[in-house]
Amino acid sequence: MAAVQVQASPASRRIDAVRQMRAGVQAMSALIREGDIETLGVALIQIRESGIDPLEAVFAEGVRLLDKSGEYQADGALSVIDWLRSSCKLSGGAAAERVGIARQLEKLPQTEAAFASGALGYQHVVVMARAAEHVGATAVRKEEASLLQAAQTMDPGRFTGVAKNFEHRVDAAGALAEANRASQRRYFHIGEAQDGLVRLDGVLDTEGGATLRTALQAFMKPIKDDARSYGQRCADAVVELARQGSGAKRDGAGPRPQLIIRASLDTLAGTLGAPAGELEGGGTVPAETVQRYACDSAISRVTGRGELDHELSHAARTIPAPTRRALESRDRHCV
Repeated sequence: MAAVQVQASPASRRIDAVRQMRAGVQAMSALIREGDIETLGVALIQIRESGIDPLEAVFAEGVRLLDKSGEYQADGALSVIDWLRSSCKLSGGAAAERVGIARQLEKLPQTEAAFASGALGYQHVVVMARAAEHVGATAVRKEEASLLQAAQTMDPGRFTGVAKNFEHRVDAAGALAEANRASQRRYFHIGEAQDGLVRLDGVLDTEGGATLRTALQAFMKPIKDDARSYGQRCADAVVELARQGSGAKRDGAGPRPQLIIRASLDTLAGTLGAPAGELEGGGTVPAETVQRYACDSAISRVTGRGELDHELSHAARTIPAPTRRALESRDRHCV
């Protein structure tokens, strides 16, 4: 008599999978609580690569299927974002971000595979998805392998700069439009004093933020026996900057904070396919912004040859300014 195999229902398989997942979480939690400091770092990496990011990839696939099916409407949700907010306890921004990832990953197979394997982190995937939204998944697929290679060797902040440069090369006009839209969202608010404190809140565009950061740096250096936290030094620097001013008058006379932008000759000339300008300290600006600043700035040419040759053939206690600029341009930092 032949044996009859009864396949478990999807609901029972889901319950079993959840049980196994929870058992894995509990086992890893027990290992972490053992407090083996020597292996703690490895364990944290494995949690991300084998747990958090692959599960986010599975979650993205599920969101994509739910989005296409429209099943969220059965729960009274007007959109899949609305459903994620109410059912998965996500903020509106976090829900929209995951929906964006879910929709773009289907068009980026290499990114989806790297995400599922744990080779690519969630924040890197966000950058890839946004690039696809801005310039189209077709353009991203053409450079997907090289972008993923960069992503696996950089933190999300540095990789964002690479992605923005890529977007600028593909669509400089679109990059400029995006920068202009971002600039329109800038604001700054000073609240009323409460309990001896005044709350500040606001956002600046990339170049405005870089200018402010540069202006504050002179007032943020710790002094001898300085017990202030970094945040406290930032707060004190804002107040000191307001007290002293930049030294500039309204007619433009006097010293101003220096905003350093690294850009290729092609960017300065507005050549099609040129990369974006790179702000010192992070962030990119469109070619048009580079050209606008170039009209009222000091321009230093960095070839990477003579500047570094001087360093090889001369000993000095300090790094000459041209050499420092060349090193920062080549390595993105100077030690």
